Amino acid sequence: MALSLRTALDKNDYFGEKRPLTNRRPFLLCQKPRYFIENLPISIKLSLAGSFRYNIYESDIRDWRMPEGWRTFLNNFVNVGMIGYKFMGKAHSNAYRAVPMFLPDVPKPVMTAICGRDAEAVRAAGEQFGWESVETDWRQLVSREDIDLVDINAPSDAHKEIALAAAAAGKHIFCEKPLALSLADAKEMLAAAEAAGVKHMVGFNYRFAPAVRLAKKLIEEGRLGKIYHFRGLFLQDWIMDPDFPLVWRLQKEIAGSGSLGDLGAHTIDMARYLVGEFDEVIGMTETFIKERPMPTEMTGLTAKGSTEGPRGQVTVDDAAMFMARFQNGALGTFEATRFANGHRSTNSFEINGSLGSVRFDFERMNELEVFFSEDAEDVQGFRRVLATDAAHDYMHAWWPAGHTIGYEHTVTHEVHELMKAIAEDRQPVPNFADGVKCQAVLEAVERSAAEKRWVSLNEFEN
Repeated sequence: MALSLRTALDKNDYFGEKRPLTNRRPFLLCQKPRYFIENLPISIKLSLAGSFRYNIYESDIRDWRMPEGWRTFLNNFVNVGMIGYKFMGKAHSNAYRAVPMFLPDVPKPVMTAICGRDAEAVRAAGEQFGWESVETDWRQLVSREDIDLVDINAPSDAHKEIALAAAAAGKHIFCEKPLALSLADAKEMLAAAEAAGVKHMVGFNYRFAPAVRLAKKLIEEGRLGKIYHFRGLFLQDWIMDPDFPLVWRLQKEIAGSGSLGDLGAHTIDMARYLVGEFDEVIGMTETFIKERPMPTEMTGLTAKGSTEGPRGQVTVDDAAMFMARFQNGALGTFEATRFANGHRSTNSFEINGSLGSVRFDFERMNELEVFFSEDAEDVQGFRRVLATDAAHDYMHAWWPAGHTIGYEHTVTHEVHELMKAIAEDRQPVPNFADGVKCQAVLEAVERSAAEKRWVSLNEFEN
């Protein structure tokens, strides 16, 4: 098994007594990003940034101890093992590569291993994305001693088992949303991560758009006054064709829920982030297309299937709508659907307060519309604020003012927060606790739709 240099140094067990040190064959730590030292009892890997070169001889290190400053140096690297390699796997890979270049004030994520069940496909993805090694069994990846952080962007039904194993192995965890298939599973994942003392993060990346951060700032500074309304939409149209195949996102046993958990989870998290905690909800869901052709091929949000072949039952919602009351007295309305023709991915919200309002649409993600009621009457109205100046969160790292960023940058900012939290020995935000609270709202909406009544979040506290 490969052993990271950091682990080897901590254990002081490079060679043990298994092999006499009879020669002075050097091993070299140089500028390239990966090393597997051949013909030694343990392969030692070190990933380095910048220019660093040093020779150590076997005969010199029988009683070797870490020199002053080396531990700090080695803590500047976080070896990542990622499970999943499609839509979010590509987004996460891009973020791991971008952080050291654009946001270099945090430990460098080292793309150590990527994992997937299809050996040929994951090998191609690993080569394309720039990963050092490939695994086809997630258990093997989690057990590797040269992995510090396990990134889970596999389908939702795999989240819990992998996260529990990663926590037991003492690895930090980065898990895509929704955190789990159920609230009980999400709570178990949080408890395991807390018991293990590892860092844990859930992938609500839209929090990290600079325009959204600006909305958060305006609310926290009281510039919108008392918040009265949150109005959130996440609208897509990619499964409107009745002959679109039955992909895994349409199967409850794999996805947990449909548009509610896939899209609505993001809007719920956005509402919690900007407005506060939920008190009670009432909602409804609908599945418009009950059966679909079985898929012959799936990649991200695309798939192929035969209309002449077997069909399977859709077991999740196609659309969900609900109303909510927040603990601070604000009211909320929410809509998530994959049947909004013409909406490729309309992820938007409006917040109304006693002193002003903000509007955001991710399809115009660099902009925040802002209204202040204290403006002179003759110039009142929503103004378009382009959130691309250095005064806006994260934008100092990118381009001159007026030069916009895209979807992938939100994931880069997310990974930066994770690396920074590891360096500062604190939990990143959002983390599994946020995932649990989101899951509670999802289950409250599902219960409300089934029982046709208002459901309090207090029902899910124990």
